[in-house]
Formats: sequence, C-alpha cells, structure tokens
Amino acid sequence: MKKRKINKIISFNSPIILGLALSSFIVLILNVATNGEINKLFAIYYTSWADPMMYVRLFTHTLAHQDLSHYSANFLLLLAVGPLVEEKYGSKNVLIMILTASAIIGLINIIFFPHTMLLGASGIVFMFILLASFANVSDGRIPLTVILVGMLYIGNEVISSMITSDNISRMAHIIGGLLGALFGVLFHMDRLQNKKEKSSY
Repeated sequence: MKKRKINKIISFNSPIILGLALSSFIVLILNVATNGEINKLFAIYYTSWADPMMYVRLFTHTLAHQDLSHYSANFLLLLAVGPLVEEKYGSKNVLIMILTASAIIGLINIIFFPHTMLLGASGIVFMFILLASFANVSDGRIPLTVILVGMLYIGNEVISSMITSDNISRMAHIIGGLLGALFGVLFHMDRLQNKKEKSSY
C-alpha cells in the first residue's frame, strides 16, 4: 500500500537524465574510494589510436567528475533543464544526442589537446541549455530567445577562453552549445517537414 502511494507522488519522469545523474554519482563515489584511479579510467586523453580503451573513454568521460562541487554544478543545471528536453525530444533522441556530443567533444580533445585529461558533463549541460531554448519553436521560425541564449552562453565561453586561464574546458562548453543549436535546428526542421508531408495527403 505504501509503495503505491509513493508511486502516485513520485514520477520517474526522465529516465535518461536520471540514469546519467545516478551513474555519474556512482562513478564519483568510486573515484573517491580509489583515490582518483577511476577518473584515470573514465577521463578522455590521448594514449594511442591502437588503444581500444581510448575509444571507450570517448563516451565515459562524461560520467567522471573531479569532486562533488564539480558534479553538483553540472547536474543541478542538467536536472533542471534535462526533463524538459527529454520530454520534448524523446528519450531515444536524447540518448543519441548525449552519446554523439560526448564522442565529438572527446575526439576534439584528443586531437587538439592530446595531453589534457578531459572529464565531466559540462559540454552536455551546454548542449541541453541550447536544446531547451528551442522548446518553443512551433512554426519553423527561430525564436529571438534562442539567438540570445546562444550568443550569451557561447559568446561568454569564447571570451573567457581568451582572457582567463583555468581548469575549465571552454572547448567542451563551446562545442556542446554548438551541437545543441545544431540538434535543435535539425530536429525542428525534420518535424516541420513531417507536418508538411502529412498535410499534403
């Protein structure tokens, strides 16, 4: 009886986002327990093109975080905007976008920053921020708010990368934001095309 009442109160509304948050938290705990050894397995960095684990890390680096502060900064935002995005685009599409963005960001990192260890979901967070801004697109026109969000978030990262030197991967933020904008445009163009095809019958 109690279980039924809980199910009525709590909704498992966003399986991909919740799964990503839980998986990353488990990796964080394991990393603390192993004194940082887990992050060495999950983070992306160049080893050798013949190393199969490097290709696995193209996807796992998103799960690894430096500490609880790093994890919280990413997932507070992702848990806020993620469910909206997953409901709008569908769980399958969201999973494909996460895997694609993770692989692209990881690949760019090992090509241009081969000796830099990249970890964290910040690139995914920036992708979701741009995807969320597309939520109000309905008639094929890009809302002004989307343009402003893109300019503010991506522009800020570009400027910050030129004037500051820190451990934050501005590259991951910029690529994530650009991919979010690209996926948002492609998704809504496809949906608009489907509407036109249906109306022509």
